Amino acid sequence: MQNQHKSWLNLPSLSIPVKALFTGYLLVVGLGLLMAGAQIMLTHGMADGKFGLSVDDIVYSYYGNREGSKLESKLNGSMKDKATPEENFTMIKWARNGASENEWNSTIQPIVQQKCAMCHGHIPGLPNVTKYDEMKEIAKVDEGASIASLTRVSHIHLFGIAFIFFFIGLIFSMSVGFKKWAKALLIFIPFAFLIVDIAAWWLTKMNPSFAYFVIVGGFGYSLASTIMIFTSLYQMWVMPWRGAHSDVNTWREG
Repeated sequence: MQNQHKSWLNLPSLSIPVKALFTGYLLVVGLGLLMAGAQIMLTHGMADGKFGLSVDDIVYSYYGNREGSKLESKLNGSMKDKATPEENFTMIKWARNGASENEWNSTIQPIVQQKCAMCHGHIPGLPNVTKYDEMKEIAKVDEGASIASLTRVSHIHLFGIAFIFFFIGLIFSMSVGFKKWAKALLIFIPFAFLIVDIAAWWLTKMNPSFAYFVIVGGFGYSLASTIMIFTSLYQMWVMPWRGAHSDVNTWREG
């Protein structure tokens, strides 16, 4: 009786409602991972002023560009198209010259009010650059992500993404045709690379040489998650139609 109970607890033999539940989750999570990748490309991927994620982008995001200010990095990167080249140059020059309050009142603040305030003065989470004190901080030498922001983002990622990997792994654990050690390894890989990714943020903050590990970590858990998602979808919907359900015993793990 125990073997008979186990025989149907696999992806090809699940009931249609359960398959629908799992499929909906996997599709939404897969789309979410794609959107996360796009968001990284539009934020970190523009840190060096060029589209596409590179080691320099990682270094600028976490270690900073110690040769210039965060304001300069943004105006040459993701915020480059928000103002005219002349206005960007004016703000960069102001930052390099010490970000004086007199020039802020006469020249910089009008540009900020016209080109930046629509987002940075109203959207929670974005620095309110309409205030001189906050703009002055951004105009200082760019030392990358602050300890406070790293702590906040790290705990959000560790808690939130771990839940995503847990349910992807739970669904994939019902897959067939894998050796137990191979299945266990695939399930564990995203968690391991997530730790590598988050740890590399902090290490890169101290030493830019660790930036490579950020890319390795993100690529590792993305690849493992993709394999599990597509394998699970294939075994739920394609495999039964290929006649695999005719012999349930062949689906048992090796």
